Amino acid sequence: MLHRLTLRVLPSLNAAVTEASVRKRKRWVMLAPGLVAFALYRLFKLVFPLSDPFLLIGACGGFSALAALWAYRMGRSERLATVIREDGFKRVGWLMGWIGFVYGVQLSLLVLTLLYLFVDYNFLVHPDGPAMMALIISCTAVSRDAFEIGHIRRLEHQGGQIVTFPDGQAFRRMARMEPAALARWTIFAAAGGIGVSLALALFGEFGRGELVQTLIVSVAAACLGYAAYLMANSHSGNWILRLKSLGWVQGLRFWAWPCFTFAMTYYLVQVGIFTFLLRVNVTNGLVQTFLAGTTAGLMACYCYYLGNRAFVESQTLQGIPDNLRSCPFVMKILTQTGIVSDPQDKSPANLEAGQPQKTS
Repeated sequence: MLHRLTLRVLPSLNAAVTEASVRKRKRWVMLAPGLVAFALYRLFKLVFPLSDPFLLIGACGGFSALAALWAYRMGRSERLATVIREDGFKRVGWLMGWIGFVYGVQLSLLVLTLLYLFVDYNFLVHPDGPAMMALIISCTAVSRDAFEIGHIRRLEHQGGQIVTFPDGQAFRRMARMEPAALARWTIFAAAGGIGVSLALALFGEFGRGELVQTLIVSVAAACLGYAAYLMANSHSGNWILRLKSLGWVQGLRFWAWPCFTFAMTYYLVQVGIFTFLLRVNVTNGLVQTFLAGTTAGLMACYCYYLGNRAFVESQTLQGIPDNLRSCPFVMKILTQTGIVSDPQDKSPANLEAGQPQKTS
């Protein structure tokens, strides 16, 4: 779900996909796959036992992959053949495999777990309702994100300056260049999450309850992730000063979404894997410590990356001063870190990136 975080946390991407005209088109793009998914569910339930969790998850992933390709084409506003020719099979395969199938599987598990924990509507006991909702919601949400990514790619193809494309390449580049920082925050947060889970277990059956573990661990993971984001996004390296500069209202809003929301999302998806696919009791102490450590570690790792990219974006969109551009050593560092494009690249996007941006 890193692409979803990237689309919503980075200001330039969020502004691009939330324009009024884009939102209007996106609603129609989301509606069509939802209706098709409902029709397919009614059809396939007569032939296949969708009460089997593996078959249901596979169906959600497969339908979502097809929906992602269609929605991406709609976001690009091009024919499918043109999209494949211009973007290549590698990007199209990433879109269908990662944004479509994998993300669709995650969303379907999330829906099943939400219904199980918060509504007491267990798919293993009453499969029809949860199965239908898992299929429809996963296809709809995947279509939304694929459309937004397609829209970003269209802007990039037209020469717009896209500092961070939400395909994970910037994350992998940062992992190669700053492995120590990412590992430090990931390990620290994972240890903190495990510690919180073990501390809750001291309260007996209440502390080991599924809802209690889900909520408290998610709160802790959100706090750790937010600290990592502020550290990577701060100019001085002091995340507390950065928090004060943002203000408590904005800080609390960012903590609630995306930090707490996505921390709970990651936790619930893992609960769905253990509950519906592995059939393992999630009140087991080892399972709960694993869930807590993984959730907190992922949040800190991803939030540190997002904070870094938000900082890079703010600096890039302000323009690179001419005195720095005249220094080959500095430009080499900026190019290697992904802050600017290759100076030899004469593409429209790079030429536009070289111009100082107007500020209001």
